[in-house]
Amino acid sequence: METRIGIINVSDRASQGIYEDIPGKAIIETLEAYLASPWEKVYAVVPDEQDQIEATMKKMADEEGCCLIITSGGTGPAKRDVTPEATEAVCQKMMPGFGELMRQVSLQYVPTAILSRQTAGIRHKTLIVNLPGKPKAIRQCLDAVFPAIPYCIDLLEGPYLECHEEVIKPFRPKSS
Repeated sequence: METRIGIINVSDRASQGIYEDIPGKAIIETLEAYLASPWEKVYAVVPDEQDQIEATMKKMADEEGCCLIITSGGTGPAKRDVTPEATEAVCQKMMPGFGELMRQVSLQYVPTAILSRQTAGIRHKTLIVNLPGKPKAIRQCLDAVFPAIPYCIDLLEGPYLECHEEVIKPFRPKSS
């Protein structure tokens, strides 16, 4: 079975067709550059509504069989930014190291990175990673955290993700 990866752009305006979905396209382009393994995208654009974000994550993880779900948007301090809350609601385990590293990397570019609340968590056998909504920040954050993602998916008994190592080098501990 082909590896399935969920991509969710959380945006009121993109979900209404007012804005082009540039963040979602940035995630796809980045994954295409990283992954040597064949994969299929499962794609959604949803408004900043926690119940819709949660339902989309659950569907991608539980019904669509995605081993990884990457979201963009909804991670700031604004009232309608609820992606981290949706992630926490659907996950059994939170993975705070992802958000810590992404903020640390983003701080090298913008002082407002401390306002970002992106995080990650595990729903059954699916890793869910929240990214900011700015396309440039998406690549910066994925470059930082992606080396750990294939091994995390290995630990969740998911598919073995091979990468274009000249682009991104995944880290897998040596077997003892």
